[in-house]
Parts: sequence; C-alpha cells; structure tokens
Amino acid sequence: MILDRFYPIFDSLAWLERTLPLGVKLVQLRIKEMPEPALRPLVANAQALCRSHDAVLVVNDHWRIAIDAGCDWVHLGQEDLDDADLAAIRRAGIRLGISTHDHAELDRALALEADYVALGPVYPTILKKMKWTQQGLDRVAEWKRLIGDLPLVAIGGMTPERAEGAFAAGADIVSAVTDITLSDHPEDRVRHWLKTTR
Repeated sequence: MILDRFYPIFDSLAWLERTLPLGVKLVQLRIKEMPEPALRPLVANAQALCRSHDAVLVVNDHWRIAIDAGCDWVHLGQEDLDDADLAAIRRAGIRLGISTHDHAELDRALALEADYVALGPVYPTILKKMKWTQQGLDRVAEWKRLIGDLPLVAIGGMTPERAEGAFAAGADIVSAVTDITLSDHPEDRVRHWLKTTR
C-alpha cells in the first residue's frame, strides 16, 4: 500500500468532513479523552467517510475499536504498545504505525515489524509536552538509513515550507497537526500542503 506524502492528524470527525473533500488521502484520527461508547460510532463514521473519499484512515491508540470498525491502520505510541494485543491487530489485517524518538524505540518498532515508523519532533512542537528535544533533519536522514524501504513519517513542528527539507532528508511522509488546526484559514492551509506534497 502506497501512502500519501501528506498526513494530517485531527481530533474530531468534523476536521475530516472539512478536509477530505479537499483531497486529503491519508489522515489520522487522534482522540484521547472520550468514553468508548461515544468513540465507537465516531470511528465507524470516520472510516466510512474516508472510504467514500478513497482515503486511508489511521486510528490512534484505540486498536480494539479500529478492529471492530474494519479499519486498515492503527498508530501506536510507545506507551500504547505496552497494552496493545499486537497479535489481534495483525490477525485483523490491520497495519501498524509506531512513534519513535530514540534508538531504543526505533529498535522496538523494527522488532515489532511496524508498517511505518514516525520520528518526532523534527522541529519544536506545541502539540504536547515532550521530554525529547527537536530531532532535526540529520536524525531524519539517519532514521531513513536505518529503516531502508520502510515508510518514514516526519512529525513535529512541520509546515509546508519545512516539508521540502524533510523529504530531502529522507522522509517519505510529512505529518501536520497545529499548522492546520490553529490556522485562521485551515482549508487554505490544507490546499497549500496538498500543492506542496503532490
């Protein structure tokens, strides 16, 4: 499966409804604080919406719900991996993306046969507090040398202007969050991203 080079991450179905019609083909739904009964129909609706737009949905963390909704991808952070039933995820035919921030985490992701590896934060990010400083483009290039043909996602402080450098360093995919969600004109920002990455 060839993944699109632009990979926005959103925390609501409303963002998918706004951006999928613009041409987004790969999107992550990352909802951390929601009761499971409310989240289940939301993920199912997100999956149906993505399929109707010929887009790939990646569900962050909630792998059980992703299995039940017939999703194709799950993204897990290092802490999420501790509690996930990876065998069940694989039995369901779901592909797996894993976050990495250092060599030990990369080794773990490769040992678990991740279908893509995410590296971050490449640049400083305001999305969440992190114990890691910015990784930089040299680390992007190093990660790509280490993982070979496995898709590499660059995340953290990414903008369309920075995407070119990330791609040149070896990233296959660039992920964005606040560059879109905090924009005064999110749809225009998405169009700019799509123009930059296609």
